[in-house]
Amino acid sequence: MSRRDRPVSPVPEKTPDNGEIITLRELLSAVDTAVVELVEAPAGDDVVLESVALVDGTDLAAEIESQSPLPDLLLHVGVGKAEAVRWFDRVAQRPPGQRPRAVMSKTAVDSRALQAAARRAGVALVAVHPRARWDHVFPLVQRMLDRSRRLQAGLGDQELLATDTDLFGLAQIVAQNSGGMVSIEDAQSRVLAYSSSDESADELRMLSILGREGPRDYLRVLQKWGVFDRLRKSDEVVDVPAHPKLGTKRRLVVSIRETTEGASASRLLGSIWVQQGDAPLTPDAADVLRGASAIAARIISRTLNAPSTEALLIQRLFGARGGGVDVPSVAGALNLPVTGPAAVVGFAPTATDTAAPIGDFAESGSMLRLHASSFSRDSVATVIGDRAYVLLPRYKSASTVAAWTRQLVDQFETKRSIVLRAAIAVPVTDLGHVAAARAEVDRVLDGTAATFPEGRVTTLAESRTAVLLGEILDLVEQHPELHDPRLDALFEYDTTHSSNLSESVESYLAHYGDVRSAAAAVQVHPNTLRYRIRRVEEIVGVDLQDSSDRLLLELQLALRRRRRRSAPVRG
Repeated sequence: MSRRDRPVSPVPEKTPDNGEIITLRELLSAVDTAVVELVEAPAGDDVVLESVALVDGTDLAAEIESQSPLPDLLLHVGVGKAEAVRWFDRVAQRPPGQRPRAVMSKTAVDSRALQAAARRAGVALVAVHPRARWDHVFPLVQRMLDRSRRLQAGLGDQELLATDTDLFGLAQIVAQNSGGMVSIEDAQSRVLAYSSSDESADELRMLSILGREGPRDYLRVLQKWGVFDRLRKSDEVVDVPAHPKLGTKRRLVVSIRETTEGASASRLLGSIWVQQGDAPLTPDAADVLRGASAIAARIISRTLNAPSTEALLIQRLFGARGGGVDVPSVAGALNLPVTGPAAVVGFAPTATDTAAPIGDFAESGSMLRLHASSFSRDSVATVIGDRAYVLLPRYKSASTVAAWTRQLVDQFETKRSIVLRAAIAVPVTDLGHVAAARAEVDRVLDGTAATFPEGRVTTLAESRTAVLLGEILDLVEQHPELHDPRLDALFEYDTTHSSNLSESVESYLAHYGDVRSAAAAVQVHPNTLRYRIRRVEEIVGVDLQDSSDRLLLELQLALRRRRRRSAPVRG
């Protein structure tokens, strides 16, 4: 069924006044025909959408078996046609109020069986372009529904300006006033928003909207023409001519820059592109772009510097930004169950020779949310500092959560070259204990950093020894009066005589006083090690046959080892 022939409800389910709700029609219009197409709509396209979840094949059965109402919109990721047909038939057996209102699927195109199954279930079916990226579509849908929820709750929109618009609204206004098709990109050339497309959209625009990179030949041409250099260095509007050989049409582009008072240079936030269609651009298109650039800079800066209302609620739920939340209000705003059991998982990036820079981890927040939502549609995730946290309500079992976490850690390393450690806190009895669970997770991540790469995924119960020992060492380090000055004489002796008495005594203690094993570890004769241990006792003034002396010496040596590991390498 084409978009021209799709059924339209004669009367909306709710009257969309003041943009406080979003209908399927409005959502599809924003996502664009290049990405989605409505192929079946038994109840029309004015059904209201308020919630969304991403599910894969392993989640379908659990979704159906659950007695709770399903989200209004489900994104079927990696679900085959036959499997989807069976799922729709089971959905049809549920009461109308417990069915989803729409499903997005990449297998919906040219599948009459799937369309018929959706029609029997009374659920709208939306075909997603096979080349569209789910990690591009899902955050876009979430962002639109999040804005709708904020407006309904009377919280306002963090992205609204005096013109009552956000980036998508701005793109549409620029398109109307410039006569072209608009896309707004961030500084890494990722599409943030765009206006509606028509038949004159070229391949470059289609690929950008699908979340794909533009043709490399064209990117090289832009580099050769100096377009990127001009965008980095100035706020002028750049006229990019058509390139018939590559099939690209004329464009105007302007940078989006943030100028901080007193700063010597402005920061590049992104760019606005206008593609010319069949008709020429308006004479004042360049002026329209200049004005839009200033508005976009305010919107993006506000988004970067102040997270959305929902993001703030999530961070406060985890104990950040002052902490302390009204649990029933947060549960209602985020559509979460108040009581557990739940699980909290924390992720920390680990710098290695082969891993991507730790700073890149913050940009992976949306991908982490995508994976978490695939595992549990109720999940919420946030990045706080250099760590990410996921709340998994109604978790199935501790072993299932651990298996999912290990799989995610492996995927980040193999696909994104980001090496992660993870800690799990279970069970979390209710939302009021999420902040305490995050503190427990942080204890584990702090206490197990020294044992990496062992224990990539662990819990407090599994790593209690390492965690408690690390916290004991923290206390000793924070109180200089707890440092044993007698060890200074040992380290000074090693430095002055180029000896390794400290290494020998560490081996002796590590092997529980077994001289032969300790001597083999440091590759000396047992008699040599015995002599060295006597010298250590003389220099430090301890008796290594005394358990108290041994315990104290082990703690002090462990603290020194940790300091050496954390000391910066000087080249």
